[in-house]
Amino acid sequence: MTDIRWTQLGDLLVNYSMQVKPGEKVMIAMKEVETLPLIQAVYTAVVKAGGLPQVQFLSDTLSHALLQHGSPAQVAWVPEVERFGMEWADVYFGVRGAHNLSEFWDIDAGRLSALRQAMGKISAMRNRTRWCLIPVPSESMAVQSGTDFHSLLEMFFNACLRDWPAEREAWKKQARRFEGGRLLRITGRETDLSFSLEGMRWAVDAGESNMPGGEIWTAPVTSSLNGKIFFEFPGVLGGRLVKDIRLEWKNGALTHASASTNQDFLEQVLQMDAGASLLGEFAFGVNPAVDRWVNDILLDEKIGGTLHVALGRAYTEVGGVNQSALHWDIIKDTRREGAVYLDGVRVFENGKFVEAEGEDEWIGPQSSL
Repeated sequence: MTDIRWTQLGDLLVNYSMQVKPGEKVMIAMKEVETLPLIQAVYTAVVKAGGLPQVQFLSDTLSHALLQHGSPAQVAWVPEVERFGMEWADVYFGVRGAHNLSEFWDIDAGRLSALRQAMGKISAMRNRTRWCLIPVPSESMAVQSGTDFHSLLEMFFNACLRDWPAEREAWKKQARRFEGGRLLRITGRETDLSFSLEGMRWAVDAGESNMPGGEIWTAPVTSSLNGKIFFEFPGVLGGRLVKDIRLEWKNGALTHASASTNQDFLEQVLQMDAGASLLGEFAFGVNPAVDRWVNDILLDEKIGGTLHVALGRAYTEVGGVNQSALHWDIIKDTRREGAVYLDGVRVFENGKFVEAEGEDEWIGPQSSL
């Protein structure tokens, strides 16, 4: 018997997140077969809303075959049908199932980076559409997160089926405190990184472009990057776990990049294009229901009390200008050690926002639908 919560989530995605209208063309990218329950729910909700749904199937198992047997030209190929789908669609849903993180264990870092660059050109086209990305829990994700599938699924639904208008208002209130700030500084374990926010805006994701939502974010002025940052959580990209990442910049130029695993892959990714070694995003994770690391960035970046930055492409809606085929979110765990300063004023410490004098302590809404 199908869990009714898939239907509820499908309705939420179509009618709240994307607000699909009659006649709109909707591309539904189905990655891995485990996503079928949500694919069916989203497809049905699109039909009921009067939209025109089209499903495409993607899989890392298929990508593995390409990487194993394809020529360099085949690996670097940007699929025309996928590109056309982005040009065709008014709305895009990326429904992503968990894959085996060791899927590409035998693939050369250079070939994997070339495939990521090709796929990055497709994902960059999402901005032509209204889009939403959704990670779907699976037994594979449960194994890689060190938990059981039932507990993981409960966390996922609790993180998704929320009173999103209330969440949005609470997070917007917090974001308004940061508007107009000029210099942001992050401190913590092996970390002291600063950058300008001149001309940038703050935004919240309350279940629109990601489900579950749970970010307050902006973009750095890339030329102002100065200092270093260490990431307690591994970077996850292209089926690789890159652990203990350390990055340093001086006046907007990357001067150091190291990791304890997959160093060659890290170097290849950072050389992908001119914008790959710069930061396109800075964000706070604020979803209170996401409370554990699962090695899936679309969930992990929402962990309440953490920070993350993204190497590569910035989003123009907050004023970001950095261009790249890469957009790689990497998470710093600040729940026990770490602080953020805005124009010299401490606004965040040890996983919690520090309220301005005279304000009540800010606690995000805890209600669910």
